[in-house]
Amino acid sequence: MSIREKLDISAYLVIGQENCTSSVDEIVAAAVDEGFTCVQIRSKISSAREMISTLDKCAAQIRRLGKSDSVALLVDDRLDVVLAAREAGIKVDGVHVGQSDIPVDVCRKFLGEDSIVGLSANSPELIAAADASQIDYFGVGALHATSTKTDAEKTLSFDELATLAEISPIPVVVGGGVKLNDLRELAATKVNGFFVVSAVTGAENPRLAARELVTAWKKFA
Repeated sequence: MSIREKLDISAYLVIGQENCTSSVDEIVAAAVDEGFTCVQIRSKISSAREMISTLDKCAAQIRRLGKSDSVALLVDDRLDVVLAAREAGIKVDGVHVGQSDIPVDVCRKFLGEDSIVGLSANSPELIAAADASQIDYFGVGALHATSTKTDAEKTLSFDELATLAEISPIPVVVGGGVKLNDLRELAATKVNGFFVVSAVTGAENPRLAARELVTAWKKFA
């Protein structure tokens, strides 16, 4: 069974060097060890080679924990980085793109049927217009205004998120300023998971923050 078939987006970490006070791979290792199920490398300041190096280190940490077959390692936007990393022998499982990035059918063409392709969509119209056969999940947000995603169009209420979860033919993961005390209400919307950046990467103790988030989600979902 491919990792695409086993994809779990219930606890999804988005991370880049600009978000971290310590190394990306160390925070990824702590989060995955505490139960995070999906990792996306997202950086607007790193070069392609820097991102490939980061992916290599993160893939090694996930492998060390024995979770290469269950925890997906993705890249935001940069299809070229995914392809180059794979050429270097790094296990990268797919890509996440936005509405103005490389089209999902192009991503699918180059990455193949066993890879994961996620798409940002924050309205019923965008979800309805997307070809769900080409993608594996929708990334939705923002729940709150956040400094790590300044191009988010708007914030969404829990009622709006519940509507999106209901109409979506594929899983939905929600982020954008998500904090521990949001998870009870977020789980009640019946979305499939949450994604965070600063709630883990900006925490004084990233491991403890990851543990608390995963524990809360499992309790309420």
